[in-house]
Amino acid sequence: MSLEVRESVPLASLTTLGVGGPARFYAEAAGEAAVVEAFRFAEARGVPLFVLGGGSNLVVSDRGVDALVLRVRVRGVEVVGGEVVGGEGLDPAGRVLVRAGAGEGWDDLVARAVAEGWAGVECLSGIPGDVGATPIQNVGAYGQEVAETIAEVRAVDRATGAVAVIAGADCGFGYRDSLFKRAWRGRYVITAVTFALRPGGAAAVRYPELQRALAAAPGGAAPPLGEVRGAVIALRRGKSMVLDPGDENGRSAGSFFMNPTLAAGDAAGAVARIEAAGVLAPGEAIPKYPAGGGRVKLSAAWLIERAGFAKGTRHGAAGISTRHTLALVNRGGATAAELLDLARRVRRGVLDRFGVALSVEPDLVGFAPGEIADLVGDAHGADQGG
Repeated sequence: MSLEVRESVPLASLTTLGVGGPARFYAEAAGEAAVVEAFRFAEARGVPLFVLGGGSNLVVSDRGVDALVLRVRVRGVEVVGGEVVGGEGLDPAGRVLVRAGAGEGWDDLVARAVAEGWAGVECLSGIPGDVGATPIQNVGAYGQEVAETIAEVRAVDRATGAVAVIAGADCGFGYRDSLFKRAWRGRYVITAVTFALRPGGAAAVRYPELQRALAAAPGGAAPPLGEVRGAVIALRRGKSMVLDPGDENGRSAGSFFMNPTLAAGDAAGAVARIEAAGVLAPGEAIPKYPAGGGRVKLSAAWLIERAGFAKGTRHGAAGISTRHTLALVNRGGATAAELLDLARRVRRGVLDRFGVALSVEPDLVGFAPGEIADLVGDAHGADQGG
C-alpha cells in the first residue's frame, strides 16, 4: 500500500483558524491512485472520508474528526491542448488552457497567470487555499469568480474509483456555490482543474472598491494585470484577508458569512425593516446590488455592524476582526465552540433586528448535525453553503 496513513493527527495547525481536534486517520495523496487507495481504506474501516484543502475555509470541531482526512497533494501546472484554433494550448476562443493540480497553491497559480499575461483570475489574488477547493465554493472576490474561467474539472468518483472530467458549464456554479457543494457533495475528489485564460486580455476591474483603489473609471482602459493584482492584495491586507503570521487578525477562515441574496419581495421587506430600525445615518443608502434573476444582494458586513456588532467584538478568545466585520478570528487559544457561539450571536442578532438570515461560509467539520443545525439550516433568502 503506497498510501501512508497516520492516526490521531492534530488538524488545528493545518487550518488558517488554528482550532480543532485531531483526525482519527490522516493521509496525503500525490496522485489519483493514492486517492482510490484512500477510498478503500476508509471503506474497510467504516469511516467517512473528508478531503482537506488548504484549510482556509474550515472550522474543525474541538473533539476532532472521526474520519480519514485526506490531503490531496496532486501538483503541477501546465498549458494543455492540441492543434486547435489559435495555436497549441489555445481553445477556439483564443484562450490559453492551463491545467493545475488540486494541490497547487491557489495564489501561486494566480501569480503565474499574471506574470504570463493571462487574464481571468487577477482579482482573485491573495486568496489562501488550494486550487482543488476553488470549484467547490466557486471562489470569488472583487467582481470575479472562478466560474468565469473554469473549463473543466478532473475528479475521482468515490463510488467507482473512475476518473471523471466535468465541463465547467456542467458544474452548476452560483454565488459561492456549485453542484460539488450540493447534489455532488461527497461524490468526487477533485484532482485537477483546467482554466481558460485570455493571453493579453484586459483585467476585470468591475468592483467599485477596486476601481477606486486603481482610480479606474468604469468603462475606461483597464490597468495592467500586475497593477490590479497589487491593488487587490493591498485591499485584502487592509482587511487582514491575507495570511500574515504577524497580523492580530490573521487567524481566520476569511469571510465567515455570505452576502445574502434575496428575492425582490423579500429584499423590499428587509429594506423596510432596516429603515424602520432607525440605523441609517442622514442621507445614508442601504448597500444593495442586483444579483441576477431579479434577486438583490445585501452586504452581510453592513448588516452585522448595524445590528450592533462592531469590529473588535470579543467572545472569550474568539472575536470579530478589528478590520473586517465578516471575519471571525482566533485571538489566541480560541476553541471551535467559542467561534461558533460568536457566530450564533451575530446570526441571531441580524435575524432578530432585520429579519435576514445569514449563511455560514466555511465548512463545519466533525460536528454532530444537532450541534450546528442553527448555523447551516435553511436561511430565508440566502444562498446556502456547506
